[in-house]
Amino acid sequence: MTTTPPCVMTFAATDPSSGAGLQADILALSSIGCHPVSVVTGVTAQDTVGVQGVMALDADWVNDQARTILEDVKVSAFKLGLIGSVENVAVIAEIMADYPDVPLLIDPVLTSGRGDDLSSEEMQAAMCELLFPQATLITPNSLEARRLAFYEEGDEVKHTALEECANRLLGMGSEYVLITGTHERSSDVVNSLYNADGLVRDYHWERLPGSYHGSGCTLTSAIAACLAHGLTIEESLQEAQEYTWQTLKNGFRPGMGQLIPDRFFWAREAQDNSESSFDKPSLEH
Repeated sequence: MTTTPPCVMTFAATDPSSGAGLQADILALSSIGCHPVSVVTGVTAQDTVGVQGVMALDADWVNDQARTILEDVKVSAFKLGLIGSVENVAVIAEIMADYPDVPLLIDPVLTSGRGDDLSSEEMQAAMCELLFPQATLITPNSLEARRLAFYEEGDEVKHTALEECANRLLGMGSEYVLITGTHERSSDVVNSLYNADGLVRDYHWERLPGSYHGSGCTLTSAIAACLAHGLTIEESLQEAQEYTWQTLKNGFRPGMGQLIPDRFFWAREAQDNSESSFDKPSLEH
């Protein structure tokens, strides 16, 4: 028998465009050599332009999907995306509590790329109180970091320093926080990793033109995949960011809206990646 690849469980809502959500997670995890096992938290009506509607799945169904697979398959990492409801947050938190030794990565999806609201204040509070204390890493963008850090105030604090936001989020229990800087007004994109000791490292990436649908899903799934392969957190972050940047650089526009990251950029026979040092995912360290 061939060796079984590491399995990663993703909780997310579907996206018919495959730009973000469950389909994006599956593509990224597969591209980096993992076997994705997936739990549907909701169903969306959306395209590359924006989200038209979200239907959260019943929490009992979310629980049954996850528990059934977990009784059968050993999972090396968990990745959470759009959760859909407070009830889903609660049931997922109960599941995560039964697997404290498995890395938990959370992409706290609050809005779509167009700005469609995907998370209520009650859901944000539930994530902060029930899921963040169990997290290995949360990966908010700068706008999400400010909203979540000050969720008790009921509004986003737009000009708060990101380091203060990171400290607040770490105080909720997560081991690491990676705040991505796509939405900041900087010449390049700066992603900042924090832990209880403060700033661990800033990662600088060339800012690419255009707007992308599913970049956050891709990044967090890629980190989960690298951790599942046995890399350290900092090795995983470096490898996953390089992978994600290449997916964006090679992004394509299948519709009338945002670009979609090409998670299999390295496999496209027609693509000339001869100038890239990241021809395909390499996890040898």
